[in-house]
Amino acid sequence: MPIMFNMILRGAGIAPDETILLRHKEDNAPEGRTPFEMWRTDQITDFEDYQSEQSVQNRSKFIRAQHWASFVGTPSGGTLFVGLFDCKGLKSNHSKSPVGGADHYILTRSVHLADLSGKLLIDWGGGPSGKRAWVQRAERKNKVVSEVRLKYEEDPFPGFKKFRENLSRLNHLPSSWHQVLRSFRGVYILTCEREQKHYVGSATGKEGFFQRWSSYARDGHGGNVKLMGRPWSDYLVSILEVAGSDDDDEKILTMESDWMRRLNSRKIGLNS
Repeated sequence: MPIMFNMILRGAGIAPDETILLRHKEDNAPEGRTPFEMWRTDQITDFEDYQSEQSVQNRSKFIRAQHWASFVGTPSGGTLFVGLFDCKGLKSNHSKSPVGGADHYILTRSVHLADLSGKLLIDWGGGPSGKRAWVQRAERKNKVVSEVRLKYEEDPFPGFKKFRENLSRLNHLPSSWHQVLRSFRGVYILTCEREQKHYVGSATGKEGFFQRWSSYARDGHGGNVKLMGRPWSDYLVSILEVAGSDDDDEKILTMESDWMRRLNSRKIGLNS
């Protein structure tokens, strides 16, 4: 029999019908940081300030809940519990307008379930993207607990075939991911979703993919002629092929040319 999150709430003396579940999404990235990154790097101030402000249009979802069980989407698509919060209502200077503006809620971190913060994961539903309502009522949506860890651990690197991130998030990825990306070289692809264009490139430097992608993050073009002078774009980067430990620069450049041909990136892409 699976462990359900409502069982854990009841065990702590928290009524599910007084609790809402919040899954803060990966694509909500104030100042370039996702909610997961805010929680990971500053577990008190930034994340809690971010969470306490909600759209007036969503007031009906929050106003009657006494407890907020907060989760964040992890880089690998998981749903990580980061704390239970007691809601004392709205601050006195909130907007009375039913549309537009923001409500500011008075939230205090609960002592209940504090030992599970950063250790418990649930199955939110909707697949890896968690594309279901990000605010749900606990008594209506009882969640299966998928994992309980002894301590907080960074998500493991997803593997080269599954790796897919925006360049703007490169420096916010787990440090263990940085080490992997520094240790391997090969061929990658940048995609611009706005213009539906792609660019095939190679990483031959001493610090591999991470070194090459960092140059794009700094100036937006990494020295590539056809990328210069273009409007800034937060390219999505994926790995096409990883070079072997014995492959020299010439072999990697040959791999790159082969991928350019296969993806026709000189005619319909951004390779010159």
